[in-house]
Parts: sequence; C-alpha cells; structure tokens
Amino acid sequence: MLPPFYQVFTQYNLTMSRRFIYSPPVVPILLALNIAAFFLQLSVPGPMFQYFALWPMGLPEQVVFDDFAPRFQLWQLLSYSFLHGGVFHIFINMYVLWMFGTRIELHWGSKAFVIYYFVCVIGAGLVQLVVTSMAASTGEIYPTVGASGGVFGLLLAFALTFPEERLMLLFPPVTLKAKWAALIFAGIELIAGVTGTLEGIAHFAHLGGMLFGFLLLWYWSKRPLKR
Repeated sequence: MLPPFYQVFTQYNLTMSRRFIYSPPVVPILLALNIAAFFLQLSVPGPMFQYFALWPMGLPEQVVFDDFAPRFQLWQLLSYSFLHGGVFHIFINMYVLWMFGTRIELHWGSKAFVIYYFVCVIGAGLVQLVVTSMAASTGEIYPTVGASGGVFGLLLAFALTFPEERLMLLFPPVTLKAKWAALIFAGIELIAGVTGTLEGIAHFAHLGGMLFGFLLLWYWSKRPLKR
C-alpha cells in the first residue's frame, strides 16, 4: 500500500524539526507501535501477515497463500495499518505521519486526532475490503498493509486546517499550497485507481481514508467534538 507521495514532500519540515521538542503524545506512540510491528513482522512474517494483514472476505477454504490459508477477521480493519511492505514503505508513511500528524494533534488536541486518524484507517480498510473482495471473486487474491489510508486522511485534514501552508515536492521541485496538494494527490489516486495504473498501490484505500476523514470533519462541523 505504497503512497503516491513517492517523491515525498516537504517544505516546512525544518519548522517542524524545531517544534519536535513540543511533540504531542499520540504521534510518537503511533510511530513506536508501527516500528515495533515492523520489526516483529520481519521476525515472523508468516503469522503477522496471516492474522493481521487485511484479507478479502469470502475466500474459499482451499485457497492457500504462502503456505497458510488466509481469512478475513474483523480486527484486520485496524491491524493492517501497522504492517508495511518494506523499509521504504514504512519510512514514507511514518515520515508523513510525523510531519502532518504532529501539527494536527497540536492544533486539534490528542482526543480529536486519535478519533480522526483511526476513522480514516478503518474507513480506508472498509473501502479496500470491498475492492479486494471483488478482485478475489475473479481469482486475484492479495493482502493489504500499510498506514497510508490514515496518512491520506491526515493530508486532507492538514489541507483543510492549514490550506495556505506551503509544501514543497521533492520531484518536481515545486511549491504548492496544502489545499492544492491534497486535490492533486486525490486526483492522481482516483485516475490511477480507475485506470488500474501504478499496480501494487491501494489507490481506493487512500481515497477511502480521505473520504471518511472528510465525512467525520463534516459531522464535527455540525456537532463539535467535546474536549
């Protein structure tokens, strides 16, 4: 579930590094949990993927994947976000989680941040579950891993909270306002998902994270969350 910020942001990371001493509590905990899960995944990859990756629904019993029979379990809608497909994958996700998540948690408070992040993760998982289950019905079976759904939700939240903040792409080296960056990446994901390009990336999960994040923010605009 590699994010399509492969030439990842940013600008404003120098500002963020100066603020790191004031880091709120939840983001470092999420970083630590993801890194710990990654090392555990390296130690026992089979069981970690079998039980904690997000598998399609309705797989027949005779289906075997890497010497085990995968099954969808409800907890996988959350646990998949703590597994990753390699060092580059987890590095990008954790970097963007730290970069956007720290700023958002400082601005919103930890309670709102935690609720929002995991709504995006679970929402992305639900969308991806539909996509992979449809693919599995045609014989294409694969698991989903990665925090990218939550990370894309954070990109949306950052763009809506700080729309004029300037971000710099590493390639091409252009500066964009956050609101335009979010729209561009959402458009890339939609086009890639519909056309089937950039295989191996869970485009609809990324869009699902943004969609559920948007719906939650809309709900909070009507019924503000109590601190």
